[in-house]
Amino acid sequence: MTLFDLTGKTALITGSSGGLGYAMAKGLADAGAQVILHGRNVEKLQRAQQALAEEHHDVRTVSFDVTDETAIEQTLVDLGAQGVDIDILVNNAGIQLRKPLIDTPREEWQTVLDTNLSSAFLVGRHVARRLIARGQGGKIVNIGSLMSTVARPTVGAYTAAKGGVRLLTQSMAAEWAEHGIQANAIGPGYMITEMTQPLVDKPEFNDWIINRTPARRWGTPEDLVGSVVFLSSPASNFVNGQIIYVDGGLLSVI
Repeated sequence: MTLFDLTGKTALITGSSGGLGYAMAKGLADAGAQVILHGRNVEKLQRAQQALAEEHHDVRTVSFDVTDETAIEQTLVDLGAQGVDIDILVNNAGIQLRKPLIDTPREEWQTVLDTNLSSAFLVGRHVARRLIARGQGGKIVNIGSLMSTVARPTVGAYTAAKGGVRLLTQSMAAEWAEHGIQANAIGPGYMITEMTQPLVDKPEFNDWIINRTPARRWGTPEDLVGSVVFLSSPASNFVNGQIIYVDGGLLSVI
């Protein structure tokens, strides 16, 4: 369907050398977009690029610190010099910290906020400036979390950052919608990734997730593809400032 066709569009997905980011990048590529993979581990990034290239997808890679504004700007300048304009930005890069708030050092708190929240602001702002200048609109998809709305013990810094992502998304919509930019977010539930595998391997926690989630399973990275394609496509041209929770119904029950 043309509503979901991304042919001719270019998408930058931060933190996409593996996990959720890679699955979303592949989904966007399958929908016709040229994708730009991003990661700090160059070898892992190259493997991801090769995997998509083997499926005949048009793939580029960039590697920069999402908290470094100078590096962000230079990357976009370099892409522009190569004739590459970003139409779709997926702010996926992030980290987790599992530590009680009372034991969280200021430095670790700040690192989590910078990586999960400030990065979305910085990359989003620089991409938006270019989208506004081009005058053709665009899409920004921020990756939030269940913790954009609710909290659990020992992930306070992450919860604060992801709560900020939800309101940052609304602020982006409030300021940029008039320029034809749709800014929305996705809130993944408990997904099986390299980062969460230790939790999956804990029988007590795994049982809690299975019993707590109406779908009776963990999510997979591929479960995010439909939402990210929708929010990146013409099908969502009048959707702005929203967050779609992809959580198997977890937030719907008590």
